[in-house]
Amino acid sequence: MEKAIKEPEQNKMGIMPVKKLIISMSVPMMISMMVQALYNIVDSIFVAKLSEDALSALTAAYPLQMFMISVGSGTGVGMNAILSKALGAKNTKKVNEAANMGIFLTILSYFAFVIVGIFASRPFIMSQVYDKATKTYNLAIADLGTTYIKICCVLSFGIFFQMIFERLLQSTGQTIYSMVSQITGAIVNIIFDPILIFGLLGAPKMGVAGAAYATVLGQVVAACVGLVLNIKVNKEITLSIREIFAPKIKTIGMIYAIGIPSIVMMSIGSIKTYLMNRILITFSSTAMAVFGAYFKLQSIIFMPIFGLNNGVIPVLAFNFGAREKKRINDAIFFAMKMAFGIMVFGFVIFQVFPKQLLKLFSATDEMLRIGTPALRIISIHFPIAAICIILGSTFQAFAKSNYSLTVSVMRQLVVLIPAAWLLAQTGKVELVWFAFPIAEIASLTTSLLFYRRIKRKIIDNL
Repeated sequence: MEKAIKEPEQNKMGIMPVKKLIISMSVPMMISMMVQALYNIVDSIFVAKLSEDALSALTAAYPLQMFMISVGSGTGVGMNAILSKALGAKNTKKVNEAANMGIFLTILSYFAFVIVGIFASRPFIMSQVYDKATKTYNLAIADLGTTYIKICCVLSFGIFFQMIFERLLQSTGQTIYSMVSQITGAIVNIIFDPILIFGLLGAPKMGVAGAAYATVLGQVVAACVGLVLNIKVNKEITLSIREIFAPKIKTIGMIYAIGIPSIVMMSIGSIKTYLMNRILITFSSTAMAVFGAYFKLQSIIFMPIFGLNNGVIPVLAFNFGAREKKRINDAIFFAMKMAFGIMVFGFVIFQVFPKQLLKLFSATDEMLRIGTPALRIISIHFPIAAICIILGSTFQAFAKSNYSLTVSVMRQLVVLIPAAWLLAQTGKVELVWFAFPIAEIASLTTSLLFYRRIKRKIIDNL
């Protein structure tokens, strides 16, 4: 095993030119995550054809979906950081321990969300569809949202194992195979969405439930592909059922030392979405549907940045373990340029084509009236967010996830939600959207301060 690690082709994160390395590590993940974003959009496009209430139902379910993804992805971040650093230090034992404990924690996470799905789905949805003005619940949205999220939670083993197996491939530089897993799952989802939603090809017409089953099916297929690829091609990691169920407390602690702040950080996005739903429902369910459409649309821009982020983290962590200061600096600034360029492109699209984007979701005249200025206003923060995301990857790679947590709390809870609530008091929904660029400016300021501290205390001393 040690001999395999020393082979040049197995050590590209330490020897390949940085720009080429980041492109080779990130582009497959960027493509696969764009496909992931695409199937999320397609999911909502098909559901929107059922009714605006159906789209609002998915918007109400989205915060819990985000929380589920946060737990799985955050655990993967912790495992990935420990594993990549161990690879850089050529510590084979720690590499395998990190991988097997990551899978053990994934199993625990799944069972936790089975319980959530069974007992908490309906109360969670109901809390977002109460209109204070009329003092009534929108039961149509509540019923549809509960159906959707309960299926996604109870059958969530697919998404949890998909994420952990893809992280294992990413941590060893096998990003092309991670892309294969994600794209396969996305294609399955896209194919079965219309079949199960509308009852095509002899399948029963299941509506919103069909969208949930199509999503779960895609995740299960992606997880199976990821498992096979890890067994067949990921030779730097040895998975063992016996080791998975023999918990290593110290390794679990190391994973969660990085992973829990990451989980909390990503979960803040879930809390933010939940609270925004509650703010917007006071205007109308249409305003809530607009917010849901925006979140699906912005994912096609943000997902490539997160793919870039996932590619940069192991590069930074590996070269931190190898004490390669120049490669670290080169990686940070090249990634930042790539992210900024993508976000500027997204900003232009949202400014020029907001109505066309909303019409993808069968937007009514009222949805277009609310949504057109919303997309233009919110997208102002895209280029700023690019810089913040890449700086966040630096914090995670250097085991400073608490910095990312602080930035995320400030942006999404300390600034965004209070700003949105205050602007909502004007009675003008179009003003609420300005909370997003306001919050991102606060995020950038804080991120730059933390990066300056890391550069001075860690990077410059390597």
